[in-house]
Order: sequence, then C-alpha cells, then structure tokens
Amino acid sequence: MGVTDRASPAAAGPAAAGPAAAGSAPAGSAPAGSAPAGSAGGALFARRLDGVRIAYDVVPGERPILLVHGFASTSQVTWVGTGWVRALQDAGRGVITLDLRGHGRSDKPRRSIDYLPRQLAADLVVVLDALGLEQVDVVAYSMGSRVAAALARLAPSRVRRLVLGGAGPDELFETWHPDAVRRFVTDGTAGTDPSIAAILGAAITAGADREALVACVGGVAGSSLDVPAEIPVLYVAGGADSIPAGVAELARARGADYLELAGRDHVNTLTSREFKRAALQFLA
Repeated sequence: MGVTDRASPAAAGPAAAGPAAAGSAPAGSAPAGSAPAGSAGGALFARRLDGVRIAYDVVPGERPILLVHGFASTSQVTWVGTGWVRALQDAGRGVITLDLRGHGRSDKPRRSIDYLPRQLAADLVVVLDALGLEQVDVVAYSMGSRVAAALARLAPSRVRRLVLGGAGPDELFETWHPDAVRRFVTDGTAGTDPSIAAILGAAITAGADREALVACVGGVAGSSLDVPAEIPVLYVAGGADSIPAGVAELARARGADYLELAGRDHVNTLTSREFKRAALQFLA
C-alpha cells in the first residue's frame, strides 16, 4: 500500500488552511516523542507507493482516535482550532490527525482520479501502518466522513467505531457542474449555484491550491456514505445544517445512533461540547 518516511515538514509545501468545516470522518498507544497537540513543525509523513506524501501528527495517549477533516480544510483548522484535540487528550485518548491529500502540508496531486474515495482511504491506511496501529476509532466531519466510510469499506478490520458528522446520504459535489467549478476557480465567474462560490471562494482566499481543489471535487463527487453493517456508527448533524439532509433517516434505517445539535450550522457544529461528549461516550 505504501512506505513511510520522516520528511522535512517543508517538503510537502505550504499549508492551505481552508474554512473550518467546508462541506463539501485500538491496538496500543500513540508513540511517545510525537508532535504535541497543535504542532505543525513536528509533522511526520507517510508515503504511498506512488510517492504521494501524507502529513500527520500524533498526540500520545491510550487507544488513539483518528480524526479526518473535511474539504478545503486542514487538521489544524478542523480539529485543533475547534478544541477537539485538547478534549480527546484531556480524556486520556491518543489522537492522530492528518492533512488529506490536496490539503495543508500533504502533497497535492492534480488529477481527479487521485481523489477517488478509495485513494483517500488508502492514505489513512498508510498512516495507520506507519504507526503500527491495527485498529482505531475514527471521528470524521463533512467530506472527511465519506473518506472514513471509504476506509471502513476498504479495510473494515482497521475501524472499531465511527463517528460521522456533517454528512448525509446525498453528496454535495454531485450537484456541482464541473464546468461551473472550473469557471469559478479560473476567473471567479459565479454560476447559478451559490454554494460553489461560498465554499471554493473561501478556500481560495485562504490560499488553497486551486487545481487540487478542482481535482478533489471531481474525485469525491457522488461518493457513498455506506459503512459495513458490523461497524457501529454515530451520526451527528447540526439542526440548521442543510448539507447532511436525510442523515436522520439514514441512521434510523441502519439502527444507528444519531445526535442532532439544535441550531448548529455546518461550521459551528464542530465547536459543540455536546458533540465532543457524545463522541467520547460512543467511543468509550
């Protein structure tokens, strides 16, 4: 699947800090001596066989939890900045955060085929392999939830329990016309779908790699949220968030746990203390 190395953080290029949660997420303890919570300078890198490098950080603790961020964001913005890493650390759990390919410090391929869910999921496997972890709990958000679901399908034995936030049965990018995405990224032409400008505009302003964003949209479009029946799932959504529409019905059909956070939108759902408490209880 891949090899691992300890590359210089600079090797992966500058961080592309996107919006906090753009829409479009146990064997052993985390190794001692890893980067502390919130550290970017001490990042480690896992390398796929095709050479793509995935930046990750580790906070020591028992039964590590893997955190998977969403589109046009980074691990720093989504998980450190919203208090997740600290909350999990305070609960005694180890934490693994990573920048998905095309984001932050990780490498940024420019082809849509490089962002198919199975490729993004394989990146997570390489990180787990680098840490010698046979199985972990996973918390994911927005597009990251689809990546985590793909991980569960690709390597079900590696996932003990899943918390999937900010995502529902309908995938947002599937509603975006590729030409409209390309026009907006190229010259800022706004089309008829305001979500394209809202999400991509914020990411571009924050310095994200434009071509990588387009490729990611193309690769992820239409991806499934399906998870193998044997893996327990907690679904979480903000009551004022339209992106995960239909997730309550999805949870009910699966017989899974579901938490709706009243009045929360796609961004501030991540800052909810209730979300963090529910995730820790579910993953206990």
